[in-house]
Amino acid sequence: MKPAEQRVLARVRAELDRVVRYDDESVVNDVWVRQRYDCGCFPGLRAARKAAVDTAWHEAGHAVAALAVGASFSSASVHHACGREGRVHGIRGADDLAFVIDAAGQIAEQLRAWTVFERDEELRAWLPTWKRDGGDARRFRQALGERFGPGEQAECAAWRYSERLLTPYRLAIREVARALLVHPRYLPYAVVAAIASGR
Repeated sequence: MKPAEQRVLARVRAELDRVVRYDDESVVNDVWVRQRYDCGCFPGLRAARKAAVDTAWHEAGHAVAALAVGASFSSASVHHACGREGRVHGIRGADDLAFVIDAAGQIAEQLRAWTVFERDEELRAWLPTWKRDGGDARRFRQALGERFGPGEQAECAAWRYSERLLTPYRLAIREVARALLVHPRYLPYAVVAAIASGR
């Protein structure tokens, strides 16, 4: 880890320690709230704050999934821009498990509220409605490839595979989400990896 990244990690860890007793919405840096509110995208600061939290869990899901499957990325953030709420930048090296990273944003949001699909019938009914998600849904379906093949059954099987892989990482996802919320800039890969691993 570079010295600059060590300094970022130390600042993020200090802030996370300071706000350890607060809920996610209480720790959102004002930069992320103002970004969403000032552009007129949300009717009030409360809605902007909630959107930042939703985005943080979503992007933390992608980041932790990338780490779990051995992929790398350059950085992660909840920076709000036109048509984009946040992003994990430059993901590479996912190979045949790229679909896990693509599903991970939605799965992380479900893990946050403990609302994962209990029955396959519910999942099969929801999957066709999953279309707009910054390209995640499209990439998920394209990445199923040889492992699962095309079709509804394949999508369901790939989703369940992704859930089983990511559910044990719920606490890591939560910690990365909170790190994204407290820090007013992007987080480099090395910092995210250290936070996710608890180092």
